[in-house]
Amino acid sequence: MAAAQAHHSQDLDHDVIIIGAGMSGMYQLHRLRALGLRVRVFEAGTGVGGTWYWNRYPGARFDSESYSYGYSFSQELLDEWDWSEHFSAQPETLRYLNHVADKLDLRRDIQFRSRVTAAHYQDDARCWQILLEDGSRHRARFLVTAIGLLSAPTMPRIADVETFKGQSFHTARWPHEPVSFEGKRVAVIGTGATGVQTIQEVAKTAGHLTIFQRTPNWCAPLHNAKIDAREMADIRTRYPEIFQRCQETFACFLHTPDPRGTFEVTPEEREAFFEKLYGERGFGIWQGNFRDILVDRAANAAISDFVARKIRQRVKDQAVAEKLIPKNHGFGTRRVPLETRYYEVYNQPNVKLVDINETPIERITPEGIKTSDAEHAFDIIIYATGFDAITGAFDRIDLRGAGGRRLKDAWKEGPQTYLGVLVEGFPNMTMLMGPHTALGNIPRSIEYNVDWVTDLMRHARDHGLTRIEATRAGVDSWTDHVKSLGMGLLSNEINSWMTGINSNVEGKQTRIIARYSGSAPAYRERCDAVAADGYRELNLA
Repeated sequence: MAAAQAHHSQDLDHDVIIIGAGMSGMYQLHRLRALGLRVRVFEAGTGVGGTWYWNRYPGARFDSESYSYGYSFSQELLDEWDWSEHFSAQPETLRYLNHVADKLDLRRDIQFRSRVTAAHYQDDARCWQILLEDGSRHRARFLVTAIGLLSAPTMPRIADVETFKGQSFHTARWPHEPVSFEGKRVAVIGTGATGVQTIQEVAKTAGHLTIFQRTPNWCAPLHNAKIDAREMADIRTRYPEIFQRCQETFACFLHTPDPRGTFEVTPEEREAFFEKLYGERGFGIWQGNFRDILVDRAANAAISDFVARKIRQRVKDQAVAEKLIPKNHGFGTRRVPLETRYYEVYNQPNVKLVDINETPIERITPEGIKTSDAEHAFDIIIYATGFDAITGAFDRIDLRGAGGRRLKDAWKEGPQTYLGVLVEGFPNMTMLMGPHTALGNIPRSIEYNVDWVTDLMRHARDHGLTRIEATRAGVDSWTDHVKSLGMGLLSNEINSWMTGINSNVEGKQTRIIARYSGSAPAYRERCDAVAADGYRELNLA
């Protein structure tokens, strides 16, 4: 009883405050409530869903198979939810997450329209004080960040953006009401995963579409299809093996690397294998390819050449095809966008590609976009310019740990974490899907992350602990381990959001190791060992 009372400090508003009501915040709320803790979630939006609440742009959808993406923790949820497509679109996904929120009665502990601007650790009281945008303050023993890897959108550094007279949107801040492209002159700036999904949808109805591309990406076919009642019934019987498979694979996808090396087979076998993967659903061509394509330059060149040939076959104008083939990175070394007739868009007479390496954008004008060689008039400008990834959402909150130290300063040279969950000098703060955790198929990683944090909180409750902190030695060891895992990976030589590079953000021009590059099973094994040892690697008080 004494332990429970020590944990339930009566002078605090809550036992735990969670920032964010996306997939991780929702599940963490559910688990901590079951421990009997007083939990409050602060969410900037007007509803649950996180990524799937904010990203309403046309074409937004999963690139993990729907049935491998939904929550696995509740048999009831699995039994009653039908997915309508192999790769669910955003509206369906948001309906699913609202269904989960209703089912688990989550909203009563979530405060919407509540953006957290600051979180300061109070040394004397061993608690966190949270400041909201409306000026209100809230105190809790523990703070959980569920703020997402890709939740801090970035606008490009282009002059006079605010002068444009037409409609303009960042894809991650899309309006809640429909936007019509019918007969309109539309610009899309950016050809990353979001840009690709947006472009292939907007091209269906736009009067004229101009695409401004800086860096082309290697894209592969999604091969989406509807799921009928019979197939859904079959999927439901296979849920145990689907989730077991996700537990066993390298990155929690249904796909995992082929054990063979690229050059251990004949050229004919290699070509046939690449063809097979190119014709199959989802990330197989990236995650289920020969084991060496992401570490061996010659192997990577082989798959890159194969996909380049596909692009040349699909795009009629070969000058345009060459612009769509990446020259500064190999296939799979950046996140691979999955597409549906994306390359065929460039065969449409009403679509134009502008390479801004050749003719840079100089500024936005009231009528449209001025490049170095032309003025383009538009009715709508869409900024598919991505996110300040992984650490960006942390940077937007004034986070201060023990002694008032700012997280931004602690991470000046790149993130330093313990298991990707804890930070030295920031007691009682845990991160869900923070830097240095296993990423891959995100909801599978979320569930593990949340379960691990829940067990840590249970340990604190049962032992009357009021301070949990990573040690310097633990952080150094884990950060070094994460860096060593990145050695030899071709992707860590490339500028991308996965290496912390963002030319649109001041100070994000230096490559860092912001993600864990090992296998998800190895990550879980390490975290499980820490828990099994009674968390003796942490400072507990």
